[in-house]
Amino acid sequence: MKPLFVLLTVFLISNFAIRQSKGDMDYYLAGKIALAITLLFTSLGHLIYTKGMVLMLPDFIPLKKELIYATGLLEVMAAFGLFIPSLSRLTGMLLIVFFILILPTNIYATMRHLNYETATFDGRGPAYLWFRIPFQLLLIGWTFYFVLP
Repeated sequence: MKPLFVLLTVFLISNFAIRQSKGDMDYYLAGKIALAITLLFTSLGHLIYTKGMVLMLPDFIPLKKELIYATGLLEVMAAFGLFIPSLSRLTGMLLIVFFILILPTNIYATMRHLNYETATFDGRGPAYLWFRIPFQLLLIGWTFYFVLP
């Protein structure tokens, strides 16, 4: 829920700031800014909630902690890559693939009632998927619309 709040709030603030500075709206730039800030926000979770995020991964996956750090770093790199003209489109395409690939881990963690913030198994459970799956689809659509026009 927090990343959705960040995404929408930054989008609104960015639109306002762009309009004030340019005198005109630039929805694509505001959408990229919102996505980048959301990626930076979620990448912090990889550092703050490492223990819980490790529990999101099935047992057969090796080097779990390293993978959590690596995906957090990838989110940071993607946030910056969105603004490098020669990399923006590729970054957007790779983000869409990334958002698709991480969905199974979110489903796995939810089915186990994992609360990744506390690294305990008292989370909301399958009901959380009613938010998580549409949010993942929103991120994919957002990236497609604002990064790959």
